[in-house]
Amino acid sequence: MTFSVQVLGSNSAIPTLTRNPSAHLLKADERLFLIDCAEGTQVQLRRFHIHFQRIRHIFISHLHGDHFYGLIGLLTSFHLLGRKEKLHLYAHEPLREIIDIQLKASRTTLIYPVVFHPLPDFDQQVNMEKLYEDDKLIVMAFPLVHSVPTCGFLFKEKPGPRKIRKEAVAKLNIPVDRMNRLKAGEDYTDDQGKVFRNAELTSDPPSPRSFAYCTDTAFTESILPCIRGASLLYHEATFLKDMATAAREKMHSTAAEAATIAKLAGVGQLVIGHFSARYDDAAPLLAEAREIFPDT
Repeated sequence: MTFSVQVLGSNSAIPTLTRNPSAHLLKADERLFLIDCAEGTQVQLRRFHIHFQRIRHIFISHLHGDHFYGLIGLLTSFHLLGRKEKLHLYAHEPLREIIDIQLKASRTTLIYPVVFHPLPDFDQQVNMEKLYEDDKLIVMAFPLVHSVPTCGFLFKEKPGPRKIRKEAVAKLNIPVDRMNRLKAGEDYTDDQGKVFRNAELTSDPPSPRSFAYCTDTAFTESILPCIRGASLLYHEATFLKDMATAAREKMHSTAAEAATIAKLAGVGQLVIGHFSARYDDAAPLLAEAREIFPDT
């Protein structure tokens, strides 16, 4: 199963000539999930040759413009391109009204259905809530610490079926119609009543992969239970540590703080982004994070 992330935008509020504001695309088993949609996102989708009509689910972390100003353009492009498939949109409730006003002002009636899923209003106690689930993937939301209600997202594969040991199965001449039961973890009993343990006939499937998306947030260890052990963590890193005071005031994080979260959470790999436009070169931010978490 394919499980990969394409960064479409890595800057913060103000775009630059080389970096767009926030947008990420998760590809999971040929399905496309768009996470945030800043201005310029659909240009980036075309630049990376992504067939964006295949996007069925869009997740908007919060209602600052650098995370959703590209959405109405993408929705109307779907319309102009003749989309018929249903689109699921996960966002805080006020976005529903924002979209309705924009469509009303332009006298546009979309020719495809948009299903709006309001994001949860989390209280002070950190918890998680399921947003989406299918046979292979589950998506959870959790609260971040920012100046407006903001959600992080965890995309996690479900455990796959066990792998058949072909030689062992062939030796016992196990019927084909028993294969799915073996993959599900059942033992096998032959015609003489002898039991063969599943571990003799199958091997473990690959470990489930996960992607944790922690966009705009002040440094907080409260998110650790939600992202612990993630295969890949995206965590904002707006500033270098010499601007830690500004980061706290604006409820953002430094590169060092993002790396600290990655280390404490025991993630496999860290991607940083949401860089302030003051930094023409992101290399110093990367270097600062790698001092604490080398696999950044």
